[in-house]
Order: sequence, then C-alpha cells, then structure tokens
Amino acid sequence: MSADGLIVVDKPGGMTSHDVVARVRRLARTRRVGHGGTLDPMATGVLVIGVGRATRLLTYVIGAGKSYTATIRLGQSTVTDDAEGEVVASTPAGAVTDEAVRAALAVLTGEIDQVPSAVSAIKIDGQRAYKRVRDGETVELPARRVTVSRLDVLAIRRDIPDVVDVDVDVTCSSGTYIRALARDAGVALGVGGHLTALRRTSVGAFTLAEAATLDQLEERAPEVVNLSLDAAADRYFPRRDATAEEARVLSHGGPLDPVGIAGPYAVFDPAGGLIAIVSERDGRARAEIVLAPA
Repeated sequence: MSADGLIVVDKPGGMTSHDVVARVRRLARTRRVGHGGTLDPMATGVLVIGVGRATRLLTYVIGAGKSYTATIRLGQSTVTDDAEGEVVASTPAGAVTDEAVRAALAVLTGEIDQVPSAVSAIKIDGQRAYKRVRDGETVELPARRVTVSRLDVLAIRRDIPDVVDVDVDVTCSSGTYIRALARDAGVALGVGGHLTALRRTSVGAFTLAEAATLDQLEERAPEVVNLSLDAAADRYFPRRDATAEEARVLSHGGPLDPVGIAGPYAVFDPAGGLIAIVSERDGRARAEIVLAPA
C-alpha cells in the first residue's frame, strides 16, 4: 500500500482534529499528515486525513460540501453554542409547537448569511476567535454567505421538562456552522438554542460507510492509508488521461491543450499514475499542483 493517500477516519468525541492527526502521524510513521476540515472536539464522524503527497489534495477536500446529523436543544443558550460551553440563559420551551420548530428551521435553508460562533477557529488579526473569547474579549464575527441545501427534521422530542430536542439531518456548504444554526433557530423562537450532538456523515464523496476508527487503524499500522493517492484523485476529481508526451510536459510544469473539462481535474499518465491537478484558463490547461513523483 502506498504511503501517500487519504484515510477516512471516524473521529471519536473528546478529541480535537489535531489530536487525530498526531495519532495518525505516529501510526503512519511520518510527520507529513494533515486533515481536510476541522471537527469540534464534541463532534464525531468523518474526518479526512491526508498522508504524504496526498496532503496537497486536502485544500480541495476542505472546500467540499458536508453532511451531518445533529441534535438541537431549544430552551437553553450556551457561550459556545454547543454542549461544551456554560449555559448562559434558560427559557422554558415547552410551549413551542412542532410547527413553529419546523418553520424556524425552514428559514435557515438555502443561501443564508450566517454569523459564525464566537468560539470558533476563525482567525481575527492572526489569532483564533476562541482564544480571544477565552481571554475575556467580546468577539463579533462578520456574517458569511453559506448554503444549507437540506435541513430535514428527523424527530422532535420532549423528554425533559422545559426543553425541546430536535434531531436534524443537514447537508451544507463548507464553512457552515451547525451550532450557529442551533443558536439562530433558538433566537428566532425566543427560547435560545444550542447543539448537544453532532456527527459528520460525509465530506464530499467520502462517507461514514468507509470510515475507520482509530482502533482499527492501530491494528493495521503502519499500513493505515486505505485510499492511495491515485485512487483518491480518481474518485474526487474529473479524470483526464494524458499521452506519454503530455505526461512529460505536465510533470515538468508545462501547459497542455485544453479539452473542455470543467476544472479542477486530475490528469493521469498512461500507466495510471497521477501527474497533477489541472484547471483550464486562458486557452491552456495548467497545473494547480504537480503530484508526479520527483
């Protein structure tokens, strides 16, 4: 198995994404490991890990659409908009109807301007927002345009007095904060809200069905990569097969003639090896990154 490739990890709760990277570095016996999109410590599920040259693919993975299952608790607000933060306000939510819940969530679908949680990894003047909050600062982040393409209500539960728990299934663009959806639904209903559970079920084409737990990776170390660099690129990008001469030119950073593929796309040599990720502009097909072995 190639040491260069992707791993789809089922991240456990209680670990940061960096914790998972550190574990994979040890298992794969290489420092060249990165992740394709942060998951909060509370969250579980799909975390795409790149090893070796495949770390250069992660910039594309980070921008992929994502899906989640989550539980929104109405009736309580927290400082972090999720269950890891201190409860800062409680408002009895028992009188909120199922219809009102569904209507509030329906408003949060489509293209929306979302203000991220103040306790987030977004940088302000070079420092993470969550660090500024922990240092006692009041942080106000600007709204950003995101797309919530699907927000299905799976269940509305009233098991605990004065709170309403709403299980949802969400598909959204990169950069969408699910805990901000919980917060905004609570604000709209006048009772506050936060996230009590979050599980990422997919990142682009990578799903929980193929995810490995850290225990499973431990058992097969150091052969932890389950999707080689070539296979990962073939699966994630449109494909172009190059002639031997095209492969030679492209592997040295030269341009190719365009073929009309909406980019970025992956170009492979006649033996099936990945050469580069390419996009077409100004009448030429040029490499965004060259991945052919030196």
